[in-house]
Amino acid sequence: MVLFLFWTALLGIFYVYAGYPLAVFLLGRWKSKPVSKEDVTPSVTVLIAAFNEEAHIQATVLNKLQLDYPQEKIDVIVISDGSEDGTDAIVQGIEDPRVRLLRQEPRAGKTSALNLAMNEAQGDIIVFSDANSLYAGDALRKIVRNFHDPAVGYVTGKMVYANPDGSLIGDGCSSYMKYENCLRHLETKVGSVVGVDGGIDAVRRDIFRPMNPDQLPDFVQPLRVVEQGYRVVYEPEALLWESALKEPEDEYRMRVRVSLRAFWALWDMRQLLGTRINPLFSWQLWSHKVLRYLCFLMMAIALIGNLILLPAGGLYSLLFLGQVVAYGGALAMPWLEAKGVRWKLLNFARYFLLLNLASAHAFLKFLQGKKQVLWTPRKG
Repeated sequence: MVLFLFWTALLGIFYVYAGYPLAVFLLGRWKSKPVSKEDVTPSVTVLIAAFNEEAHIQATVLNKLQLDYPQEKIDVIVISDGSEDGTDAIVQGIEDPRVRLLRQEPRAGKTSALNLAMNEAQGDIIVFSDANSLYAGDALRKIVRNFHDPAVGYVTGKMVYANPDGSLIGDGCSSYMKYENCLRHLETKVGSVVGVDGGIDAVRRDIFRPMNPDQLPDFVQPLRVVEQGYRVVYEPEALLWESALKEPEDEYRMRVRVSLRAFWALWDMRQLLGTRINPLFSWQLWSHKVLRYLCFLMMAIALIGNLILLPAGGLYSLLFLGQVVAYGGALAMPWLEAKGVRWKLLNFARYFLLLNLASAHAFLKFLQGKKQVLWTPRKG
């Protein structure tokens, strides 16, 4: 039994991070679904939910207003979620009729803020931006050209983490995003992507569906688009820049929050895990999200099983040594960093471990029935 569990867990980890991407790649080569793109310019409303974002909000709003897009076809709504700093005054001070400020009082979270703004949004396409997201000049054109295809309901762009101080957690985070973006590119070829960024996303206004306050909009809204029979696609040429989190503690807290809301999203949208609505997407959802978020269980089983199998020696000794070196090196990275040692491979292992520890923490909260609606802005 131990032998079976060990190899099942090991193969499960391999499948989640390598086998599934390979399977999607091969499926895309065999039966690709190209997106029909055309340089179209529908009306666009950009929604920005903000809580105490006085340090970023002006640059973010002005960035959207200065995009290469017909000026009369773009407007911006900032939803201040009970901000207590100068966010509201800064937005009100932007002298442009295309900018509107809504205030959500009392504070109710990003999802409620987006639901509120949708009652005011007039654009045919709704773009979701974070309060610290800066778009490339042509990002909006790149995004909306995908909506020329009537089968496309939701589009996500490419996030690039800026890391001016070269901190290691940023490096690992950036490597992870490169991996995710590559996977999104492959998933688009077969139909729909499973994960989106949230900072540079767009949806057709007429297929947007209001969400519960505790639901993760970056996850639930795309799933609802798929449920309605539309595609969710990735546009790699639509770029945004955000600062990487400087401290592992900040990244960990963010990952716990996102993972917890993802577990609840999967539960709320569990009908998509069956094969009745979309069998292909069901397989993708299980592989990319469910098994990915539960990978910490496979890691624990592989480590404990390997320890039990150590007396067999040979291959099991090498595999155990590899796990110990990887996990030990990841945990030792703060000390190594303080000594000026920066190894990209160990830093990637550190970020991999951080992600899975955060998933384990979030899963425990999920089992306890805990939910998180409110949070403080990312530190970058």
